Amino acid sequence: MKDKVIVITGASAGIGAAVARKAAAEGARVVLAARRQKELAEVAAASGPEALAVVTDVTARPQVESLARQALDRFGRVDVWINNAGRGITRAPSEITDDDIDLMMRDNVKSALYGMQSILPHFKERNAGQIINVSSVLGRIPFFAARSAYSASKHALNALTAGLRAELRHTFPGIVVTTVSPGLVATEFGLNALHGGLDSRSMPGAQSVDEVADVVLDVIRDPRIDVYTRPVYAENVRRYFEDMDAFERASFIGPKPPER
Repeated sequence: MKDKVIVITGASAGIGAAVARKAAAEGARVVLAARRQKELAEVAAASGPEALAVVTDVTARPQVESLARQALDRFGRVDVWINNAGRGITRAPSEITDDDIDLMMRDNVKSALYGMQSILPHFKERNAGQIINVSSVLGRIPFFAARSAYSASKHALNALTAGLRAELRHTFPGIVVTTVSPGLVATEFGLNALHGGLDSRSMPGAQSVDEVADVVLDVIRDPRIDVYTRPVYAENVRRYFEDMDAFERASFIGPKPPER
């Protein structure tokens, strides 16, 4: 981890902030992106003297391209780019509007696409680097109705991630493209969801942001292509695709969704 240059979007709170602090504590140099200037500056102050905070709206391609340029201007290279920014939604499928879908795709898919495309030329020049897209268990198992539009966006993100990996596999084998899928995480994600939502910090079984951040750091140390933040999530995904009917009858009955 020492001296790695890591760009993290959605870094002003939650998982992104925890990854920033932990990576910096191990000697990484972090570039932090989010819209909220005050909160971003506070995370940067806790992430070592070399931390660079860049106020960025990741739903705007020019701002993400500027983020990549500023990271390269400051440090000369980027080793890891983490697309962590995103947003949830609370609305039943029968009530989803055009705007709901558009916002989910913008916030959770296009934002990551901009990050991948902005840093990819630099990674190709070096045939080295790692892109980490933070997805969700709901991107594999779409079992919670009120999160269906969010789940759809994470399915789309997973497809783009796998597609980029397939594109690069033979021509740029030194570039690693990774999906990290958390479940329920104790953040303000639910409260900040479109149309409101439950506070996941009060839900039993929620992972701490530090636990999720440890998984992210581990996949930087030991690069892999698809990682879940708890082993049980991988097992649930396997069971779901083996027999969806049986899984849905037996599992996750109740009002509490997993959230990243």
